[in-house]
Amino acid sequence: MALLKIARMGHPVLLQKAQEVEDVHSLTIRQLVSDMIETMLDSRGAGLAAPQVHKSLRLFVYHVPEARCAAGESPIPPRVLINPEITPLGDDTMECTEGCLSLPLLRGVVPRHAAVTYKGLGLDGAVIGGEARGFHANVLQHEYDHLEGILYTMRMTDFASFGYAEEFATPRDSEG
Repeated sequence: MALLKIARMGHPVLLQKAQEVEDVHSLTIRQLVSDMIETMLDSRGAGLAAPQVHKSLRLFVYHVPEARCAAGESPIPPRVLINPEITPLGDDTMECTEGCLSLPLLRGVVPRHAAVTYKGLGLDGAVIGGEARGFHANVLQHEYDHLEGILYTMRMTDFASFGYAEEFATPRDSEG
């Protein structure tokens, strides 16, 4: 396994629509997924899309750590979705404070669908699918956007909520 170099905002691969994965069973795809999971976990990310590691392919890895689970939800171990489809489930939305491994140290508030359905392939070629809400839905939408050439900043509606993570964690001085 290897840690992969992460493309940062400004790199053209992040602005392209990724290509379908044609051979889910290839050793190249298996190694890529393994390396992406290792890179995601090492970087303390919740997800990582192939374009972020300079591969214009329609796949991403993600997980939902216990710390991000709402009451009654279970953590989701690292998994892959290949050639995914994400569909909104209803009209409800939520505001998500997001970061991205391709925009290190930055955060911003992004409107997202509160619930989605998802479907894709696993490494064994079997269909994986279900419904996701809350943080799980947020991660799926964020990573899917990478496959469409969209960064979270492109979905922001209020740039007053955009900045360095450490600044948001610091209490503000009301006098300026």
